[in-house]
Amino acid sequence: MWFKNLQLFRLTQPFDLTPETLHERLCEKAFRPCTSLEPFSYGWAPPLGGNSELLTHAANGYIMLCARKEEKVLPPAVVREILGEKVQQIEEEQDRTVRRKEREEIRQDILHDLLPRAFTRSTFTYAYIDPKEGWLVVDAASAPKAEELVSLLRQNLGSLPAVPPAVMTAPSRVLTDWLSGQSIPGDFTIEDQCELRDPDNEGGVIRCTKQDLTSEEIHAHLKAGKRATRLAVQWHDHLSCILSEDLTIKRLRFLEVIQETAQEIEADDAATRFDADFALMTLELSRFISALINAFGGEDKSAWD
Repeated sequence: MWFKNLQLFRLTQPFDLTPETLHERLCEKAFRPCTSLEPFSYGWAPPLGGNSELLTHAANGYIMLCARKEEKVLPPAVVREILGEKVQQIEEEQDRTVRRKEREEIRQDILHDLLPRAFTRSTFTYAYIDPKEGWLVVDAASAPKAEELVSLLRQNLGSLPAVPPAVMTAPSRVLTDWLSGQSIPGDFTIEDQCELRDPDNEGGVIRCTKQDLTSEEIHAHLKAGKRATRLAVQWHDHLSCILSEDLTIKRLRFLEVIQETAQEIEADDAATRFDADFALMTLELSRFISALINAFGGEDKSAWD
């Protein structure tokens, strides 16, 4: 349940739906398995899994959502092999070359034939809504995966005024200043990973892992004009992550003090444990997101227009 990546969306208008009303809306796009000829199916699933039929889970004012995607597994190598055999057979029997358009038509016929017999696999994307502070937070490693969930939510709600966060100071500039030794907010500390890029579109990229980022080598790259586009940090001894210049958070880890707090909370069953962990996680992330936005000079609300 603990999020590992964060894609942030600012809700530019108040979110007034109760968890119960939101559940009713989500039922219109509830997950259903793929039919025999569908390559995938995408819809809402209970965040608590088999322990609940509710498509929302609320705790301390936060609302958890879960999107499930089921996809047919068709290995490309298998499709290519069958396609190659059919093309070869046609060319030998009819003594002609199979052109690109016909190859694609044959490929589609192969997919249509294989889909009903293909295995399926499911992936789950979790997110939560923070109505009080106006955030939608998606646990996704990539922007397209997060946007897929947001798009589905928009279909249910008719509209959803959610935009990526905008800040007053360019994140790359702030991260570069931190690496250069300039003032870092007291609750942030730099760890041992970074990515440096030349501002030139065709410039070089340097990725450092398990390196002393205060070394002369790093400072030499900064003096040469490279900018920090990713930086591993720790916040308040509670969590660590990699901050990116687009304000996405990767490799999020909740540190020992949080894990120990979670273990101290008594839970009699899986649902109670989920509820306790969700409440603790969202409380920490709310504080972290606020500190992060402040570190970049606060929000640029003019970008909401």
